[in-house]
Amino acid sequence: MRKFFLIVLSLFLFYMPAYAAKIPAEVKKILDESFYGKEEIRFDGLITLPDSTVYLPLYPARIKKPESVVIKQTYPVNKKLKDLPEIVIFNNDFVLMKVIKDKDGNRTFANPNPMPIEVKTGLLPQDLLVPKGLIVPESMKTVIGSLKIQTKEDPGLRVKSDITEHLNPVVIKSYNKNLVKEVSELKNKNLYIATCYSKNIQVVEGENSTPKYALTQKSIPIDMKLSYDSKYLLVTVYNSNYVDVISLKDEQIIKRIELQSQPEEIIVDNYEKKAYVSSPSDSSIYVIDLKTMLLKQKIKVNGMCERLYLTDDSTKLFYHDKNTGIIWVIDIYDDYKISEIGTFPNVSKIVFTQNKVYMLSRTQNKLAIVDYVTKGLLQELDVPKTPIDMIVHKNNLVILGGSANEVMILDTKDDVVISRISLNTNGFATTLTPVKNTDIVLVTDTKVGKYCVLNVSKKLITKTNNLFIPVSRMVIIDKKYGSNNK
Repeated sequence: MRKFFLIVLSLFLFYMPAYAAKIPAEVKKILDESFYGKEEIRFDGLITLPDSTVYLPLYPARIKKPESVVIKQTYPVNKKLKDLPEIVIFNNDFVLMKVIKDKDGNRTFANPNPMPIEVKTGLLPQDLLVPKGLIVPESMKTVIGSLKIQTKEDPGLRVKSDITEHLNPVVIKSYNKNLVKEVSELKNKNLYIATCYSKNIQVVEGENSTPKYALTQKSIPIDMKLSYDSKYLLVTVYNSNYVDVISLKDEQIIKRIELQSQPEEIIVDNYEKKAYVSSPSDSSIYVIDLKTMLLKQKIKVNGMCERLYLTDDSTKLFYHDKNTGIIWVIDIYDDYKISEIGTFPNVSKIVFTQNKVYMLSRTQNKLAIVDYVTKGLLQELDVPKTPIDMIVHKNNLVILGGSANEVMILDTKDDVVISRISLNTNGFATTLTPVKNTDIVLVTDTKVGKYCVLNVSKKLITKTNNLFIPVSRMVIIDKKYGSNNK
């Protein structure tokens, strides 16, 4: 029994480095010097060079610690790293294997004879999402460990959309004329849509009305947000304590981050490259490092946190306690100090701009404006019935009334209403989804098969499109970040 235990322990110690897919600092320095810091090292260890060349790391059982790390051997021989050799062996026994293509176009590795011992005894990171269809030569099969490699035909998460099987949406004829023939801002874009009618995430190309396909999920999504670099989709679903990280290029879950309780809302901090994930049932907000995709911290908060909002400067995180109606603010840079802002009933949205806190009450059809410094109420305004969403666009506040099917625009400098725009869907509006770096906002609906294209600067509905999916959440992504699969 003792002998068995020692064998298991030795195997654990042998493979342990490969689970922490961190490139040694000395190797990273050589990469930086060779490619001027323009290489991309994914959190699971995959390395992509500026010309799209891909290297996979092999970890030795124990990384040596020479006085200085240098390249010991390459294949072909006597090559520098910038020459892109197929095998690079460092004098700490760390190895980089170039992903190449064989005569049939299959992804594989070089297979020299004899195979260097550093390669044969190395191990791929055991949380690595291996390039699909990779063929590993027989002489180095041991590097795979317990990894599963997808075949080229493996669809990953991609499935046929099931939305048409369950839903026959009521399509209402628009009574406003379209002002544009096509929405140029949606060209080369994909819409990733979560709906209460399916557990799968529906993928719609541009202005199409039906999904091209879907990404299968185990349960109905609660929230989904795009990572700071637009390469990953972070998803929370019902009845799961995981935040799933989907690689959009691979259409596969590349990481599952386990929390202690049910995660719900996700807020992404593009500046600090972090994500804040609420867990109302545990009165907690989790902090995830998006560079490493590791859980960084757990913030205990007051009450059941919902309606998260992060300020543009990443210094303050607001939330609403749905038990008491109290709005709290967390000072990110003051050891997560929590302060009370005030109480407002049935809050559907919180935003912060011009040093003022704006809060919508869904049941009272009111907008409260609070001075952040004094915590005093500055103003309370009537808003369109059942206010459900609100965003800041430049100096404007865009407020969406769900049952009123109306958008109200407020000038935040003076807090005066400058426009009220009726939507032409005769449904129940649900979300405001901005198209990044444009004046366009998509106003979606949960009742009818349409969405409106709002130009905030012009204060006009420029077009109404069919969309046969009632929308709960929508993420708009440039096609260049999506899958290469057709």
